[in-house]
Amino acid sequence: MAGHLKQMDYSVVQQCMHCGMCLPTCPTYVATGRERHSPRGRIALMRSVADGELEIKKAFGEEMYFCLGCLACTTACPAGVDYPRLFEAARADVEDSRVMDTPERRFWRWLSLRVIFRAPARLKMIGRLLGMVQKFGLDSIARKLRLTWFLPPSLRRLEARAPRVASAFSDELIPDFLASNPEHYRVGLLTGCIQDICYPDINRDTAEVLAAAGCSVLTPRQQGCCGSLHAHNGDLNTARELARKQIDSFDLEHCDAIITNAAGCGSHLKHYGPLLAEDPEYAAKALQWDAKAKDIHEWLVEIGFQLEQDTIPNSIKGTYHEACHLCHGQKISAQPRSLLHQLNGMDWVELPNPTLCCGSAGIYSITQPEQATELQVQKCRAIVETGATVVAVANPGCHLQITQGLADQGRDDIQVKHPISLLAESLRKKSPQVHH
Repeated sequence: MAGHLKQMDYSVVQQCMHCGMCLPTCPTYVATGRERHSPRGRIALMRSVADGELEIKKAFGEEMYFCLGCLACTTACPAGVDYPRLFEAARADVEDSRVMDTPERRFWRWLSLRVIFRAPARLKMIGRLLGMVQKFGLDSIARKLRLTWFLPPSLRRLEARAPRVASAFSDELIPDFLASNPEHYRVGLLTGCIQDICYPDINRDTAEVLAAAGCSVLTPRQQGCCGSLHAHNGDLNTARELARKQIDSFDLEHCDAIITNAAGCGSHLKHYGPLLAEDPEYAAKALQWDAKAKDIHEWLVEIGFQLEQDTIPNSIKGTYHEACHLCHGQKISAQPRSLLHQLNGMDWVELPNPTLCCGSAGIYSITQPEQATELQVQKCRAIVETGATVVAVANPGCHLQITQGLADQGRDDIQVKHPISLLAESLRKKSPQVHH
């Protein structure tokens, strides 16, 4: 029986004042104008479930999964409603109730949540196989021969736009211990899942920038998924299992901070405490983890990192997209901008409505392709209109979504870069030996 909402502290359920401040910030409400598609409307449905007035049925499940989970409502909310906690509990209730269950959906959830993103060795093996397929063009041949017919339509669409798998992953690019001289801090580096498989260069760049900032960097081998994908999709038990493994991977006692460079992961990683609050063995460790989990931009500003000037000779126009789980989930907005503005020779122009979700939102582009594409088109049009040739993005899902969207608009000439990669490139121009 489902009961996550019913068992929740009722003060969380009743926080919403129904003031409507969240409405203009919610992408799904703006798109449809329907109350049920707003945070206020969804919370009303959740409260009805908690009160026992509403039975969980398919319509409730569809509404919870129509939500992007972008958390823009949390920034706008004057009452401080804990929407992420409500949102995850509601989706967990949907999954426990099995009201959306079909053989096809059950298979793809099992494959993604329980198989691919549960074991790091398995994920890397699949990544290497996909990389070989891409390297030899077998994916293009399969599409021409229509061998992908067995995939659901949304996955067929995404398969053709899959990111290129990197030739080497993070463990091959970053030593398990990168010493800084002098060493002012010692930090642990999280390498992630998609970031590790598709954008390991961002992890390498992060390690190098941290070293330049006086941090010795510990990067545990064979790191696993942080569990954010599972928590956001109603699989809280697996999310707890992965959180425990993540905590065990790091020597918390000897790390000043645990660094993440992926916005979506970071938002989840900072809340292991509530996730493991009922675990007698890990509750205290999780709170210690939460206190040390830091976004890379947040950490660099906190320790006073300053980039030497005159490192970029030519003036380049850039803009910055605010990943939802960085600005709304972690309330980090000024720090990336302050770091980017240290890049001498970069002309930064503000992106119109920079906090508008790009439509990536975990697996939203698979489950809600129409709404995701609409947001992707809006975001990429706004980027093009700035005249920028570089767009800085601090989340792998956003990175992929915006790269694909710009390509669809014929703008492959606009580079998508992580802010830390721009800092690392600048450091290499100044000191070529920084690159390992």
